[in-house]
Amino acid sequence: MRSFLKFFLAAFVALVIFSVVAFLLLMGAIGVASSPKKVVVPANSVLVLETSQTYKEQHVSANPINNYIGRADGAAAGLYDAVRLIQHAAYDDNIKGIYIKVDGNGSGFATNEELRNALAAFKKTDKFVYAYGEVMSQHAYYLASVADKIYLNPKGGLEFSGFAVQYMYLKGLLEKLEIEPQIFYDGKFKSATEPLRETQMTEANRVQTTAFLSQLYGHYLQGVSEQRKVDTASLHRYANDGLIQEPSDALHYKLVDGLKYDDQVLDELRKKLNIDGKDDKVNFVSLNEYDKATDISTTGDNKIALIYAQGDIVSGNTEDDDKISSGAYIKMIRNAREDDDIKAIVFRVNSGGGSALASEVIWRELSLAKKVKPVVVSMGDYAASGGYYISCMADSIFAQPNTLTGSIGVFAVLPNLGGFFKNKLGVTFDGVKTAQYADLGTMSRPMNDAEKHLMQQGVDSTYASFKSRVVAGRKLSGAVVDSIAQGRVWSGEDAKRIGLVDRIGGIQDAIACAARLSHAGTYQLEEYPDVKNQLGKILKLLGMNDDETSTRLLKKELGDHYEMYIRVKRLKEMSGQVEARMPFDLLFQ
Repeated sequence: MRSFLKFFLAAFVALVIFSVVAFLLLMGAIGVASSPKKVVVPANSVLVLETSQTYKEQHVSANPINNYIGRADGAAAGLYDAVRLIQHAAYDDNIKGIYIKVDGNGSGFATNEELRNALAAFKKTDKFVYAYGEVMSQHAYYLASVADKIYLNPKGGLEFSGFAVQYMYLKGLLEKLEIEPQIFYDGKFKSATEPLRETQMTEANRVQTTAFLSQLYGHYLQGVSEQRKVDTASLHRYANDGLIQEPSDALHYKLVDGLKYDDQVLDELRKKLNIDGKDDKVNFVSLNEYDKATDISTTGDNKIALIYAQGDIVSGNTEDDDKISSGAYIKMIRNAREDDDIKAIVFRVNSGGGSALASEVIWRELSLAKKVKPVVVSMGDYAASGGYYISCMADSIFAQPNTLTGSIGVFAVLPNLGGFFKNKLGVTFDGVKTAQYADLGTMSRPMNDAEKHLMQQGVDSTYASFKSRVVAGRKLSGAVVDSIAQGRVWSGEDAKRIGLVDRIGGIQDAIACAARLSHAGTYQLEEYPDVKNQLGKILKLLGMNDDETSTRLLKKELGDHYEMYIRVKRLKEMSGQVEARMPFDLLFQ
């Protein structure tokens, strides 16, 4: 026995030592691999912007493992990084122009607007912007339409067919499964629960969707019209009559400047850059490479906090990049509030909402910050429902014309799964309780009238609180807020008209406003969340906490059924709590 213990302990100690050494070696290798490679931008270069890239709000960190094994590191510039890089390139002597690779569209309306405005400003320096694509999606074309020259592959295609929104309705599915979605909501336009209780759009939802979709489409046509010198009525006719079917149609109706293959576009770029040799390469520099070669940080005596809030609003303290968790954001906002060097806060919101309680908690912390320094909100693609809840107290709110915002309304869903368990699975439930409402919230039976009354009271109370926050923050009367609330979604353009938004503008406009309000003079940006040295991010990069990998695998496995899976999963997540959320199945086409 002693001999066994002796060998066991020796083996155990050796294993511990080996594990520690291996971990240290791995961390050292990651440290070396994650050191950014020096990128030098040669003279006569062209910056490349890809429309298919998804521009998240914040910089996506490089994967050090990919770097170590010689693959692309996976880093991606955030939206505001991209805007600043384009601005920097305008005055960089080594960058002669921008080449837009047009394909699909990875970003939302307001994100594209931000990038498009940066490209338009770049053109004013007399540097060129060229665009080329084989198959151009409609939304990608909007970004490309700002270019001096747009070229389409002779055998490719350009989508130009107008906008559509489609909702997926689950009521029939739930009925077949004998699942009863017990729903409580406030706001006649609050359509987030509509797919669970209807088989088609309600009239109220049709009215609001038609209104904001028309606003988005009108803005789209106006933007294309200004750049292509074709009136909006003609553009609308092209789409309505289905006139753009072949590449030759796009050329005939002046949506593109020529039909060329990739090599022909490269030849034209060589001429533009005065490159004599036909075989000499054009120095293309991707946006991510340019990010590594360029310092876009600001310097100054003061600081302005730029806090990115992207994704669903949830309670708790998660570091998920696509979640706005109340615990994590309380800490960030409080740090910015208590730091005397930080003179103002810019809160960048890109969210369709989520938990009403988490939204209230974040609202409270921002309200405390507003008492000691200016708070300015910049809205992205969405700042609706809970996303508007956490925005409404700001000193000033900026949105793009095609931001979707408002949706001031709340709801709660508690599924009754009793029939599903009994009739589909053969499972029944029974039990005892010591008080009338001890099992309120169970999914094993339908709610009685008294329980339904309590649930509706909770929803009504939350809705009243939401509206009171808007009344106080926007300096509007209760009657006005009630008339523009009701869960209705508004475009940024309409939101400005009715008083939910102060100004049309992007992130930089909001930062400039914050600097003016705080008399900051020269300043540097302090960006949150901190993308550096987070253990969660390291684990994610190592594949130990990789939600993106799981998502990719699910999409591959489920195919066309993935969207339905997401909606059923969201129903489970929403169950039993009051939500301030946009329609979760808003699908743009």
